[in-house]
Amino acid sequence: MTMRSDTTAPLVTRHDAAHVATLTLQSPGNLNALSTAMMTALHATLDTIAKDPTVRVVILRGAGRAFCAGHDLRELLTLRDGPDTGAAGLKALFDRCTALMTRIQSLPQPVIAQVHGLATAAGCQLVATCDMAVAGDAARFGVNGVNIGLFCATPMVALTRNMPAKLAFELLTTGRFLTAAEARDGGLVNRVVPDGDLDAATRTLADTIATKLPAAVRIGKQAFHAQIGLPTAAAYALTGDVMVANMARDDTTEGIDAFLAKRAPDWPG
Repeated sequence: MTMRSDTTAPLVTRHDAAHVATLTLQSPGNLNALSTAMMTALHATLDTIAKDPTVRVVILRGAGRAFCAGHDLRELLTLRDGPDTGAAGLKALFDRCTALMTRIQSLPQPVIAQVHGLATAAGCQLVATCDMAVAGDAARFGVNGVNIGLFCATPMVALTRNMPAKLAFELLTTGRFLTAAEARDGGLVNRVVPDGDLDAATRTLADTIATKLPAAVRIGKQAFHAQIGLPTAAAYALTGDVMVANMARDDTTEGIDAFLAKRAPDWPG
């Protein structure tokens, strides 16, 4: 794995247009590895976006040949073997990764992974954690740490919440890669498009979501993640309360009135 040569350039760049923020991981020399610095930069950017009411959707992509190749193996070895780090240093890094993944799901805005090239190990975890994913047809996905003797235990959490258990376990124990079409069929990505259409297809999906009432989408995303894993009765109890709160909003009333009157809703912003 090559090291990043320009350490002064930002690790994450942001471009906003028409209520969509596009974030690009900018470390192509190591295939946008989730180093401590990369995770810190991405987490900070997401924290800023969470407070920005002008952003309705986030697209997450990678620069260079790959989406993300997972953790920086050289950093893992340095932490493991360092005189003042060891297990505590490794635990801090994996805790930081967990915090990043949790931030993506707690972000008010939906996050769409735009995947090209490779998404491996924690990079595949990143795809699975995003609310949606669009992949180029040449993309490949794997939780292949087992190939080097490191079982992808933390990526497994997000993976098993996206795809059937037996398929996830096969990938985790064999280290084989999924094609983009297999990833779509297995529930990891929403759609697959020709690589040349990836930017446009992802943007079309983001723009479609951005036309909806932002408050409804934010309420819905929070409820979606909160109800997953709950027993059926508890899930219905939670989501019933969400429906009541959503219906109480004036902008929801405007949406319903507009539908009944066969006109476009006059929503703010």
